[in-house]
Amino acid sequence: MIDVETRHDVYIANRSALIAYATRILGSRETAEDIVQDAFLRFAPANTNAGSSTQTLAYLYKIVRNLSFDFLKRQKLENREQQNEPPYWSIPNEVPTPEDFVAVTDEIRRISEILDDLPVEVRVALEMHRFGGYTLEEIAAHLDISVATAHRHVRTAMMRVATMLTANAS
Repeated sequence: MIDVETRHDVYIANRSALIAYATRILGSRETAEDIVQDAFLRFAPANTNAGSSTQTLAYLYKIVRNLSFDFLKRQKLENREQQNEPPYWSIPNEVPTPEDFVAVTDEIRRISEILDDLPVEVRVALEMHRFGGYTLEEIAAHLDISVATAHRHVRTAMMRVATMLTANAS
């Protein structure tokens, strides 16, 4: 059994040869370097019964070869999937129908009417929170109320809008 330090020494001594080997398989030095690094990560803690450094080196080459072929298979599969997909620009965008436009406009009008019926402070709190992106602390400071009250105003307004929209929908 060869210890981790010996495995590391074998890896360091043969790293450039391993990269050259993987580069011949992959056609890319950058990818080969990544593969060799991955191979070492699998090789270092391995519990093989390789008796000599020659057998250990052969095992390391086998790991590099297998990882290289796995990479090529994965790349080929990804390329095939990309070729089957039409380009993004060829897929037509969904254009809203006139009915969709009327439905959205009608819903916006109903929400506006519901907001107009709310008390001013409650409406302002909701508009600041939902449309302005203000925090409850900022709303409380602006309206000169407590944070709990600001939260209650926003919650009340949201509940009122949801209730009224549900009631109008049925």
